[in-house]
Amino acid sequence: MAGVVLAAGSGRRLRPLTRLRPKPLCPVGSQPLVDHALYRLRPHTGDVAVNVHHGRALLEAHLAGRVHLSIEAREALGTAGALGHLRDWLDGRPVLVTNADAWLPADLGVLFEGWDRERVRLLTVLDPNRGDFGADRYCGAALLPWPAVRDLQPVPSGLYEVSWAERWAAGTLDLVRHHGPFIDCGSPADYLAANLAASAGTAVLGPGAVVGPGAVVERSVVWPGSVVAPGEHLVDAVRAEHLTVLIR
Repeated sequence: MAGVVLAAGSGRRLRPLTRLRPKPLCPVGSQPLVDHALYRLRPHTGDVAVNVHHGRALLEAHLAGRVHLSIEAREALGTAGALGHLRDWLDGRPVLVTNADAWLPADLGVLFEGWDRERVRLLTVLDPNRGDFGADRYCGAALLPWPAVRDLQPVPSGLYEVSWAERWAAGTLDLVRHHGPFIDCGSPADYLAANLAASAGTAVLGPGAVVGPGAVVERSVVWPGSVVAPGEHLVDAVRAEHLTVLIR
């Protein structure tokens, strides 16, 4: 079994935070999202690759020596193209894939229960308003047999478009519903919500964060090394270095 963390996206919807660091390095509960993704994979495979494009230098420095780095130098290849680019490294193995932009405290072992090693399996949540497959919404983890990966090309393309939609229509796609928490950290509001969910609602102060005398921090995230000034009242916000993003 091989593991792949998809981490090459631009994080456009999470701006301005992603102007400071790539989305996979934005911390949830003081731990970068990409580390949460690696934690999900490690119980099931020790052989993990991470694809990188946007924020490549920072991600390479963070991940060096820990994983196989798949460098998408010219352009981001999307979810399917990323696996096509890794085809030689995968070398006939099935692959457990997870996204680096989701807060998903889940045991991915549920995907293996009763798996026939032939069908694609997706972890989903019930979300009738934003469902990808009927009322089910993909929540960022998939189990793919080698034949589902073998013919993917290293060109910009998505797994839904080139593989999953057709399997869903044919009735050959397995959906495994996740009943725990899941937040796609696509926007600053969702990113704040993920942090508060991870901390049970308390403010999240990163390592080295400074809260001045008389300052109050409520339902907010303060990034590592960032400063809340004396007497400041920070509510429903993300303080990231010199930026303050208010969530209203």
